[in-house]
Amino acid sequence: MQPEFWQERWRTAQIGFHQAAVDRHLKAYWPTLKLAADSRVFVPLCGKSLDLLWLCDQGHRVSGVELSPVAVEALCMEQGILARRRSLGDFDVYEAERLRLFRGDFFELTPALLGTVSGVYDRASLISWTPALRAAYVGHVTALTSPGTQTLLIAVEYPQAQMSGPPFPVTGDDIHRLYAPHHSIEQLARHEILDLEPRLKARGLTELQEVCYRLTRL
Repeated sequence: MQPEFWQERWRTAQIGFHQAAVDRHLKAYWPTLKLAADSRVFVPLCGKSLDLLWLCDQGHRVSGVELSPVAVEALCMEQGILARRRSLGDFDVYEAERLRLFRGDFFELTPALLGTVSGVYDRASLISWTPALRAAYVGHVTALTSPGTQTLLIAVEYPQAQMSGPPFPVTGDDIHRLYAPHHSIEQLARHEILDLEPRLKARGLTELQEVCYRLTRL
């Protein structure tokens, strides 16, 4: 999807991808990464996710990147976050206790701006990219991390002919092709979730699985 697509989705409040509660798989599987409480964690394409605040509550120092100013400002307003705003390179940066949000183009984020992170959380980022753009996305995430970085990745699988994304289906073969050159890969769990997603069921899906992976940067 082009940046204009996501900007328009946020402007017109077409954000069915936003979850109104902390993700259940984040709660269940984040502890498997065994990160220290004060670890730095990166959340790409974070939107206004409540998962950011849950990660902060675990003691982590959390950095997110988000293209839409509507999403960033909505998170701060709706959650009562008193964030300081400043310009840094190509980004507007919103900073609060344990939370830092980069408002701008994900591909403009550099290791120098982000700093060293111990963990990455990707619930809705990889699956938002068309297949043609996935390799560039994964390559940039890889460039932003260092050996030993742990990632909790949540992908979805469904019969591709039944629905055009987003979210786009990402198979286990896709995961290995994209990540294996620079990561070890462990599948943590697979859950059938179609009954929990009536919006996607109405679009014609007959099956929908969420698959959780633990990735370790080599």
